[in-house]
Amino acid sequence: MEENQSTDWRIGCSGYYYKEWKEIFYPAGLAQKQWFSYYCSYFNTIEINSSFYKQPSQKSLTAWYESSPPDFLFSIKAPRTITHDHKFTASEELIADFYQVIIAGLREKLGCVLFQLPPSFTYSEERLSMLIRNLDPAFNNVVEFRHISWWNNEVIRQFKQNRLTFSGLSYPSPLPDEVIQFNDPVYYRFHGKPVLYKSLYPEQEIAAFAKSILPVNKQVFVYFNNTWGTAALINAKQLIKLTNSADQ
Repeated sequence: MEENQSTDWRIGCSGYYYKEWKEIFYPAGLAQKQWFSYYCSYFNTIEINSSFYKQPSQKSLTAWYESSPPDFLFSIKAPRTITHDHKFTASEELIADFYQVIIAGLREKLGCVLFQLPPSFTYSEERLSMLIRNLDPAFNNVVEFRHISWWNNEVIRQFKQNRLTFSGLSYPSPLPDEVIQFNDPVYYRFHGKPVLYKSLYPEQEIAAFAKSILPVNKQVFVYFNNTWGTAALINAKQLIKLTNSADQ
């Protein structure tokens, strides 16, 4: 594949600490404190979702940083106090504190910062301006919307102009599931469909997704959030195999 048509695939799961994976993915007898290192031997990225419920400490992020390979990248979800409680209103200090902690802990291994917004957060010009005003362009900011009103030309135009990534998603709802590829990096989340967090995607659907990615010089972050059981592991490995064979 030519250099100007290379894709840096970052494929992983939304978290790694799942007891259902014990003795299926994690070998019998492997200590839980070694689970993350073992995860890193299979995947080159992870999406940290625990930060949604509680802001992580710099100490815990540094521990992950030091336990991961040099080329490993982390994406991390912003706390719900920002996205769901405050809905970005009067959140400047909260956002600044979050940015400060994650860059101090993850350093050059920080890939993307995910802001997942609730279905009640509908589109308005004021809300779009507030998002852009509050997100620091020094970071790879990704926004996942859960209301159809955000799929409009003005949002796309403003996101392009301000180097924001619009997350694509597969979700059991009427939301569009296409990959949105206008900015670098590209970001996509498989949440499980039809059963949220659980359903295994057919391999042909994973193959169709891989083929839909434009062969340009971009990073593509893909996370499987169908972690209730082992579906995320199976689908992530399928996508890794498909993209590895495409690069050869």
